[in-house]
Order: sequence, then structure tokens, then C-alpha cells
Amino acid sequence: MKVNLKILTFSKILKKAPIVSLDGQPVLLFNQQHPSLLIALEHKKIQVFSECRNGYCGACKTKIISGSVTYHTQPLVTLKADECLPCCCTPTSDLDLNLSPEGADVVTRPGITTAVIALEQTKA
Repeated sequence: MKVNLKILTFSKILKKAPIVSLDGQPVLLFNQQHPSLLIALEHKKIQVFSECRNGYCGACKTKIISGSVTYHTQPLVTLKADECLPCCCTPTSDLDLNLSPEGADVVTRPGITTAVIALEQTKA
């Protein structure tokens, strides 16, 4: 059987999945498993107040410390350049949001438990 190698090559360049952080603490790798940033945050047990979940009410308005997002539904709420509506957007780069990571399933280094990290933070 003869295989044409040109057919097997990838034409798209693979992009790195954005890391979403809360006040500098990495919380999730956004790899398109969830349709919106809000749903991904909720999956990690991060509490974000929301009502309409479609970009209409602005209840989930969140300040962006760094990074960028793209909207799958154009928000009807006026936003500043450093704000986003997690209910109708996805990150396009590493993203740091002005939200508390408290209670979230945070990303930790292999071999270090969350309890050890919490203990180190209380000593500081």
C-alpha cells in the first residue's frame, strides 16, 4: 500500500491552550472542553455570580488583569477594555482574572498537596 505523505501532514498550527489564573494563581488550562469561560470556572468550583449566561445582563462582569478573550456571543453590556463577561467568552491567551481562587481546585505542582501549599501561605 502506497501512502501519500502530503495528505498526512497537518495544515493547521497547533496553539497552546491558555492558562487561566485568578489573582496570579493558575487554576485551569482552557482546552475547549467547555463552551464558555464561566462554565470552565464553575467546573473548577469557582463562584462567579451570573444570571442570564448569554451576555445580556452583565452580572458576571469580571476585571481582566492580563490576557485577552474572544466572544462567541456579542455582549449587550458596555464593557471597559479591562473587563470581560465569562458567560459568553473564551480566552485567546493566558488570562489572569481579578477573582479570588479561594475554594477553587487550584493547579499544584506534582508531589505537593494543596494542604501543604495552604500551610505555607498561613506561615507567610
